[in-house]
Amino acid sequence: MKPDTTEAMQTLIKQIRETTPFDMPVALMCNGPCTGCAKKLLDYLDMELLDKEKNLKEGEIPNLGDIDKLDKTAKKIYRSLQKNGLVD
Repeated sequence: MKPDTTEAMQTLIKQIRETTPFDMPVALMCNGPCTGCAKKLLDYLDMELLDKEKNLKEGEIPNLGDIDKLDKTAKKIYRSLQKNGLVD
């Protein structure tokens, strides 16, 4: 049985939080040349996740487009972190 969109969004948020280094010290992020500002990207992604979590708590039902958009955003930010050597 496929999960409903609420469950799928919760699972995606959990996976993003587990794989993204939100607790990385700024000194480590800003050590040398970078492609895109890792701190700003992580802050943006964290705000997006908090917004989605708030919406879910308020009973809002996400659609597949919402899930896909968050997934694409998280993947782009993760790739940027990889380019900067901050994640594997």
